Amino acid sequence: MESVPIKFGTDGWRGRIADNYTFSSVRRCADGFAQYLAEAEGTGRPVIVGYDRRFASESFAAAASEVLAGHGFQVLLTKEATPTPAISHAVQEHNAVGAVNITASHNPPEDNGFKVRDRFGGALPPQKLKQIEDRIPDTADRVARLRLSEGLDTGLITYIDPGPAYLAKIETLVELDPIRNAGLHVLVDVMWGNGAGWFPRLLEGASTQVTEIHSERNPIFPEMDRPEPIPPNVDVGLAATVEFGADVLVVTDGDADRVGLGDERGTFIDQLRVYGLLAYYLLEVRGGRGPIVKTLSTTSLLFKLAEMYDVPIYETGVGFKYVAPKMLEVDALIGGEESGGFAFRGHVPERDGILAGLYILDMMVQLERKPSELIELLFERVGPSYYKRIDTPMEASERAEKQSLAESADPERIGGLKVTGINRTDGHKFELEDGSWLLVRFSGTEPVVRVYCETPDEENVDPILADGLRIVGL
Repeated sequence: MESVPIKFGTDGWRGRIADNYTFSSVRRCADGFAQYLAEAEGTGRPVIVGYDRRFASESFAAAASEVLAGHGFQVLLTKEATPTPAISHAVQEHNAVGAVNITASHNPPEDNGFKVRDRFGGALPPQKLKQIEDRIPDTADRVARLRLSEGLDTGLITYIDPGPAYLAKIETLVELDPIRNAGLHVLVDVMWGNGAGWFPRLLEGASTQVTEIHSERNPIFPEMDRPEPIPPNVDVGLAATVEFGADVLVVTDGDADRVGLGDERGTFIDQLRVYGLLAYYLLEVRGGRGPIVKTLSTTSLLFKLAEMYDVPIYETGVGFKYVAPKMLEVDALIGGEESGGFAFRGHVPERDGILAGLYILDMMVQLERKPSELIELLFERVGPSYYKRIDTPMEASERAEKQSLAESADPERIGGLKVTGINRTDGHKFELEDGSWLLVRFSGTEPVVRVYCETPDEENVDPILADGLRIVGL
């Protein structure tokens, strides 16, 4: 009996557990990836397999490992749930040909996923994802498979702990002692995910105190809709910041590759402002120079920073399948996206929510400013930014109609502002006369249409978004 076709999106494939995401479908994905790797890289080097804390992720990871071992690969399987950036670092540490990561990142609790990474530990570009997808068999009947017990006995499957090497790498990228000795109270919301325990391991031992919330494993993700570091999912953490009298809230998503931020007053700092802070930190505080890579859905403040510091800037489609290859191509200082994923030169070309959080803490220490004061400083340099995003679920049958509406849209004004250009590289981005923009985009991983805007005038946010919703008939 033939199975439903598997289509890879931004990072790989995601599905609903026990519906289309089954052991059979995971084995099929692993078989397609194994065929791709064997043709592109050969089977002489290992493959990393890791997973998150979602329901049965360790069992799905074992299933993927059995298939990769069945194709003759040496499989290095993480001993426990491991942050995505640590898995990517393990690819480089072990000179592996790539990695499989069983995670649905920030998706709802009912979902799980099958992420793939290349030999650099980064996301694969779209053409290579298509090559993997083309090799996925219709059924799992004839998929090569070596039982986990046999693989462990023969040494084709080995358990590894990527933690120590990853932590050692982090300590080469940011000086931790000033943060440890700063006397900060850092509240960390790990969203029931893979980020649990990492900030205490890195920072405790001196005057700085780290308090974690949502640190147990709980695959239904209580007190939030999903482990995505944006409101309302961060509301409990923001309230706890005030309750504990913490200096800052750092939030990592389900697999710890994305970061969210709250200031000392319990106010959320959106990820566009976070990207502005990180770029300013690297350019001004640390004196770094090099290209900036941004997706078209993230902040225009970066163009101003690039001009101020005379560095090139590159804009890509949405997703690290575009960002990571461009970072490698141009040796970027930083790359990032609207969802809070940021990667850095000298590290893996992969989002790292833990390192991004540490950089923000170091910025607080070096400049002796609270998070709200860092935002004030950024706005003094490049002007204000106000951002909002509305996600609207839709039925699969509605997608074609709404995409057609977006594709045919050619408004003269949006939110009362003149439209100066339309960028259809990835979605439909309407550029407006005062530097504002509106983006209408259909998710590559979920049945959702997203409407985003950024503007220097807070009063324009809601009118711009209202017109964006009307464009797709909402």
